[in-house]
Amino acid sequence: MDPTKTEPAGARNADDSLIDRAAAGDSAALAELFGRYRKRLRAMVRLRMDRRLQGRVDPSDVLQEAYLDVAQQLPTYLAKPEMSFYLWLRLTTGQRLMRLHRQHLGAAAREAGREVSLHRGALPQASSVSLAAQLLGRMTSASKAVERVEIQLQLQAALDGMDQMDREIIALRHFEELSNAEAAQVLGLESSGASKRYIRALKRLQEILKSIPGLP
Repeated sequence: MDPTKTEPAGARNADDSLIDRAAAGDSAALAELFGRYRKRLRAMVRLRMDRRLQGRVDPSDVLQEAYLDVAQQLPTYLAKPEMSFYLWLRLTTGQRLMRLHRQHLGAAAREAGREVSLHRGALPQASSVSLAAQLLGRMTSASKAVERVEIQLQLQAALDGMDQMDREIIALRHFEELSNAEAAQVLGLESSGASKRYIRALKRLQEILKSIPGLP
């Protein structure tokens, strides 16, 4: 799979110029590249950060450490780019977040279900807790705290019943806003397989949402 096919041509061309400058040692070009994708990377970190770290680790700190990883690993990536530049940034940032999980949580970070093994290696999973919070934030205007908590707990329990990979593709497509081609590359699937999986997972999610009172 051609790694450049996951990004629009205009974005590739703009990135290529900055990547060439960064490869030549231009730190300002690398900073501009990273800044271009900071919002998307922050959304990924917020989605996948273990809830036990909230208040202890700020997403900005994760991105700052990830930027240092990117600067160090850029020559290796450029020597053999196997994915688009953004997917590599995402992978490098996710791996930094996983190391922070293990640093702060120890063995608890390795519990079954807290990491998801993907085509390119393990990353912190998008848990049912995170997905429920994201969905609830987008879908309901419930003002009563008790009502909101009750709905979220029901939603979490229902999401726990979904296949882990179905939850993952919902996270990739719906919340991280990856294209189908990008999600397929992350999951190690053909584009057609990723599309079918997403449609199936979305149908299951819609059934879940309809079954919970209080959601529109």
